[in-house]
Amino acid sequence: MKLVRTLLVFPIVALMLASSPAFAGQQHLVNPSQLAATVADGAAKQDTNRATVREALERPEVQAVASKLGLDLSKATAAVDTLSGADLDRATNAAQQVNEQLVGGASTVVISTTTIIIVLLLVIILVVALR
Repeated sequence: MKLVRTLLVFPIVALMLASSPAFAGQQHLVNPSQLAATVADGAAKQDTNRATVREALERPEVQAVASKLGLDLSKATAAVDTLSGADLDRATNAAQQVNEQLVGGASTVVISTTTIIIVLLLVIILVVALR
């Protein structure tokens, strides 16, 4: 019986040692370079969205509407860097509409553009105020 136990213990110990994590290769569900690329793409998209919002805030038409409303654009511009997620998406959509409406050097601002500008400014100021 002792001989059988000894004959079984050594192979079992050898198998346990061979299956230890030290011998296992690192396996990832996602390749680390692919993960890094995805994170970099997300950061680049956020940077592009923030640039779009800043471009809209720098337009003279937007500055004129903000001054008529008594809003401080310096706070709104500073708040753009803190936007993320859904807030950044809403601000970007509004800014894209403003930029598209005012492309081509339009000399007049129509009501819909003014409304979009006001919404953009209010979204940014509310985000700043709530944080």
